[in-house]
Amino acid sequence: MNSKKNIILFMTDQQRLDYASYSGSSVVETPNIDRIADSVGFTCCQTVDPVCTPARTALITGKYPHQIGMLAMSGDLSLQYPTYMQALQKAGYHTSGIGKFHFLQTWKWSTPRGNGVNLVGIKDDIKKYGYDYVWETSGKQLAVQNYCDYCEYMDNKGLLEEFRDFVESAGPNSDYPDKNTDNASPWPFAEEDYIDIVTADRVIERIKERPINQPFYIFSSFCSPHKPYDPPQRYLDMVEYEEVDDFMLEEGVTLSEEDKKRLYRQRRAAKAMVKLVDEQIGRVFDALEQEGILGDTVILFTCDHGDMLGDHYRIQKGVPWRQAITVPTAIRHPEFLHKRLNHSPVEITDIAATILDVAGIDPQEALSKDWPAFNDIVPSRSLMPIVRGEVEKVRDFTFSECAFSEDKHSNSVRKGNWQMIQNEKWKYIRYLGYEEPGKPIEEFYDLDKDQNELVNLIDDEQYREAIQWCRDRREYIMDHTPPAQTSWAPLITD
Repeated sequence: MNSKKNIILFMTDQQRLDYASYSGSSVVETPNIDRIADSVGFTCCQTVDPVCTPARTALITGKYPHQIGMLAMSGDLSLQYPTYMQALQKAGYHTSGIGKFHFLQTWKWSTPRGNGVNLVGIKDDIKKYGYDYVWETSGKQLAVQNYCDYCEYMDNKGLLEEFRDFVESAGPNSDYPDKNTDNASPWPFAEEDYIDIVTADRVIERIKERPINQPFYIFSSFCSPHKPYDPPQRYLDMVEYEEVDDFMLEEGVTLSEEDKKRLYRQRRAAKAMVKLVDEQIGRVFDALEQEGILGDTVILFTCDHGDMLGDHYRIQKGVPWRQAITVPTAIRHPEFLHKRLNHSPVEITDIAATILDVAGIDPQEALSKDWPAFNDIVPSRSLMPIVRGEVEKVRDFTFSECAFSEDKHSNSVRKGNWQMIQNEKWKYIRYLGYEEPGKPIEEFYDLDKDQNELVNLIDDEQYREAIQWCRDRREYIMDHTPPAQTSWAPLITD
């Protein structure tokens, strides 16, 4: 019998905190995600970057995007940065990566259909991130250019080009509701072929085929509820269509009736997609129970970023508002099933240190290198002291950043390129697109009084000390987390 706990990390793509019912929200019921919160459910977990690739690469390295050269969805994560999966392998774990990784964004957005990366063909290189087994999905939109294991699955059924046609029919991404073209059309193929159902099938296979004398780690990464909003009809039928005009908008900003109706359909579809993912997580729970190993398995849940869905007159991601930046995160440790909500600030980078802590590995040592410079600066902090009930918080504030926007033609300074400090009470944002030295664009929100983040108090003298507290911490983070250096030249050997 293995003395080390098995570990499973579930991850969704573009899920808001209020789309997980453990948080107290009634938007959509998620009984299986809630079950993962049987130890602790977090309500103030911030992504360190509300864009896919930066968030996902920060999570596996425990470092901020600016430390690893992954500030935008552009370029590939260098294999020179240590990952927690590599450390698990060294400690004797059998590691599996199943679903969406998105550690690579090699190609430009103008790349023709089918001319992206053959992820199946470079699987041996992908495994170098720290996986013994890989079954990878590109993500629905990225499968138009890439060729991944799910593309191969659909290809073998003669459905790949039809699938790509369907994805493209939802239209291109944008930041704003008036450019929103996704009509939330239901999945047109067999339900069993839906990407997240196939992903769960592979996870269950790995559990049943696991090495008996070795602890395992499984990364189970779903593509929902990311655009296209495409749940199978059966799941869509589970969610009532509602026209509830509760969009959070700045004073004077309005949505057209056409935009609202499209967003109502997308809201419904997103809820249905979350229900589908929740059901898949339930299937994995069943498999663990059938195998008699649920009591030997630590389960974590998180997401890369949220989805604006019309709030602040935005859609998608890339902005510092709660809907995009705050993500559902939960931990189920079989030895600490005290079912508590925690409202302290945590980051998705903390998942790396937490997983290593569960495995009995020192996170600082595992995620560091002594050369080249700055590879030993690891912001990730284990959440296990909170899980064990030893402390209520492991950090006083979170840091997030972004240097990417879907809408590259906007003249707004708020379109991207920002840094943010947040704690339980305050949110501070510094936009980096200012033109005149000494005159950055800043915003400050009192979250106790303004949960919707609609009233900018940056010029309010009452908050001068709080604003300076946030400014100081932004500068501290940037001053103390320089980019980790890389190298490539071979040394002379005897």
